Amino acid sequence: MLEKDVAIIGAGPVGIFTVFQSGMLGLSTVVIEALGAIGGQCTALYPEKYIYDIPGYPSILASDLIDSLYQQSKPFNPTILLNSTMVGLRRRDDAFVIRTSKGEEIAAKAIILATGAGALHPKPLSLDNAALYEGKSLFYAVSKKEVFRDKTIAIFGGGDSAVDWTNSLADIAKKIYVIHRRDKFRALPDSVEKMYQLVKQGKVEMAIPYQLDQIYGQDGYISSVDLIDFDRNVKNLKIDAILAFFGLSMDMTFITSLGLDVSNKYINVNPISMETNLKGVYGVGDAVTYPGKLKLILTGFAETAVACHAAHAIIRPGATLRFGYSTTVLKDILK
Repeated sequence: MLEKDVAIIGAGPVGIFTVFQSGMLGLSTVVIEALGAIGGQCTALYPEKYIYDIPGYPSILASDLIDSLYQQSKPFNPTILLNSTMVGLRRRDDAFVIRTSKGEEIAAKAIILATGAGALHPKPLSLDNAALYEGKSLFYAVSKKEVFRDKTIAIFGGGDSAVDWTNSLADIAKKIYVIHRRDKFRALPDSVEKMYQLVKQGKVEMAIPYQLDQIYGQDGYISSVDLIDFDRNVKNLKIDAILAFFGLSMDMTFITSLGLDVSNKYINVNPISMETNLKGVYGVGDAVTYPGKLKLILTGFAETAVACHAAHAIIRPGATLRFGYSTTVLKDILK
């Protein structure tokens, strides 16, 4: 059983920053994330979008923000469990025991819910053999861009994620095919224009209007796919990997089953401590509500600091909290 001070549910920007704030107080962490990459909606929905309300950054790409937050958290050595959700919870004398969808068991003295609107799950391909390739050559999220270096990639979808990752991976991929059912994309016009510039440069090729019909490969690795149009014409592409972006579903089922006090799908917390109605369970970010709540990333960052300080009193009962400035706390760690 993995033993940690704090279990953080959700690896969006606020969840990742919770690692840093916990570490500043000497608390060890594990992060449980439903998607195959950290970053939550910043990674899954709009990695190439600029965010303008992060202090110190006039503008920053969502993907760059997530990378910076991760680098900031690394000195505290978090354990990050991807493609995993919390499916069981029980109390032990001195801790909560969490069971995940992948069978892991984690003992944590406090839980901080940074789930946003709920556990995000990508909508999978409906082909019978799709599961054989998932995690090896078929992906619903990008965790490391280097995985796709010098690869021929088929990107399916017509939203922000498909367009943004086409633009982001074009410099390292050998070739990218964009497959969509129609010639209209549900993405920012500037991003779509950038994608078509890549088409002119020969880095990207459009396959419109087509849908995925068959996947061919061996031992989890794709060799080619058949596409089909509305007239049942078939087009075969030799590829190395698929990125499929058909949207996300949000699941709050298990969170609401915990007996938390919820209003309109948001978890009620005490803003003084960010504690829920369950002792030792805290909520931060878009998952929570209280009088005067502002749904901003920077608000979530502040809530994280409050929650970690409150959790410290439970995790280290009777201990004096000698909270210092980051320059003092991190001086030795970063040597």
